[in-house]
Order: sequence, then C-alpha cells, then structure tokens
Amino acid sequence: MKKLTAVFLACATSLLAACGQGDDPAPQASAPAARKIVVGLDDNFPPMGFRDENNQLVGFDIDMAREAARRMGIEVEFKPIDWSAKEAELNGKRVDALWNGLTITEERKKNIAFTAPYMANHQIILVAQASPVQNKADLAGRVVGAQDGSSAVDAIKKDAQVAASLKELKLFGDNVTALMDLSAGRLDAVVVDEVVGRYLASKRAGQYRVLDENFGTEDYGVGLRKDDAELLAKLDQTLDAMKKDGSAARIAQQWFGADIIK
Repeated sequence: MKKLTAVFLACATSLLAACGQGDDPAPQASAPAARKIVVGLDDNFPPMGFRDENNQLVGFDIDMAREAARRMGIEVEFKPIDWSAKEAELNGKRVDALWNGLTITEERKKNIAFTAPYMANHQIILVAQASPVQNKADLAGRVVGAQDGSSAVDAIKKDAQVAASLKELKLFGDNVTALMDLSAGRLDAVVVDEVVGRYLASKRAGQYRVLDENFGTEDYGVGLRKDDAELLAKLDQTLDAMKKDGSAARIAQQWFGADIIK
C-alpha cells in the first residue's frame, strides 16, 4: 500500500510540476525601437519651413510632416540642409525625406522618388511696387534673382527666350536674402514659389508687386530614396487620408487662409 501511495505521489508531483511549467508566462519579445524619419529642409523658406522668433522650426510643411509621422507611429526629426545639395543629402542617407516645398520634376525623378502631389504651385515674378516691369518681356536687360537649386532656376531656364534676354540671373542661398536685394534695388525682380512669394509679400505690405505672368505651374511632393518603397507607400496612404478627412485642409487654412491642398 505504501509503495502504491509513493508511486501515486510521485506521479502527482510530476503532473503538478508540468502544469506549473505550462502556467509560466511565455517570454515576451522586446518591442521594436520606435522608427524615426529625418526630414531635410531649408529652414529659411517661409511659410513652408522656417524659424520663428523663438528659433523654433515652424511652417506648413513642418505641421504636415508632424501630423503624418504621428499617424504612422514614427518619430520625426527636422534637419536643416544646404538645399542646393538636397539630393546628395538624401541619397547619402543623411536625411530620409525632402519635405519643404519640393517641386516634382522629370529631372529629379531620375534620382529620387516622389509621393503623389499634395499642392499645386506657380513660379511667380515679384518686383518692387514702383517698378516699371509689367511682364516677362520687360525683364530683358535686367538682373533677376532666384534661390540656388530651386525649381525657379529651372523654370527661368526653360523659358529660353526670357533667360537669354536677362542681363544676369543672380543666385541666392535663400529667398529672404533675394527679396532683401530686391528691396535694396540690387535686383529688378525675383522669381519664387508662389506660396512663399505671396506669404513674404503679405508681410511687407506695399513693397512688392506680383506680375500677372508667371513661369508655369508645378506640383509639390515629398522626396524619398528610390529604394525606400515601404516608406513611400505608407506616406502616400497617410497623406491621402489627411486629404480625405480634412486635416490637410485645416493645416492649409492656418498658414494660407485657404484650402490649397491638391
């Protein structure tokens, strides 16, 4: 009897041990580290991305990028770069995206991938309020400024007749400096993105005038590396959702006073 009892107790002990092992929680896999996207931008490009009076980065594209990153569950870091070297910064993996009023062009498509357009833009011509210049033909023999590496330069050169007629096409590191030269009389006109030009002109009421003629329409998109297909697809999906639910329009209203989302 004692032998049977001992055998029973041994079996029971083994069974309980087995049950206890089964009840232990399975080892939990560590959560993946939060992914971060580094956005390269020109930090003197109001109202798309610039520094406020507290030296904080603000702007339409800043707000768009932050909202998109929040929805995708990733961290976003903004990194000011030399905009004329933006493609090298992107493909050299020093930044993960170019999001700062970046115009989609066939030439740029050779080196980088783009999201679907989120805004339409024009390359407008700004002159001093009292300037005799009324149209593109009046730019003949005059000095015109534009930001180095911007699509404004490409737009001017594309209009071969006007480009050939200029006395000089003077390039600047940013549009704010170009407009300072326009105000000082060192330039006769500045060619600039409409969203930027009209914003800056509104801050200096009575100083500048926008000509009726422009250098064409273009689309803005976010630039990514060609091999970053997963991020491109996710960002396209997120931007589309922001357009459909009205959040992109609300951000546009805050910066432009109108829904200019494409």
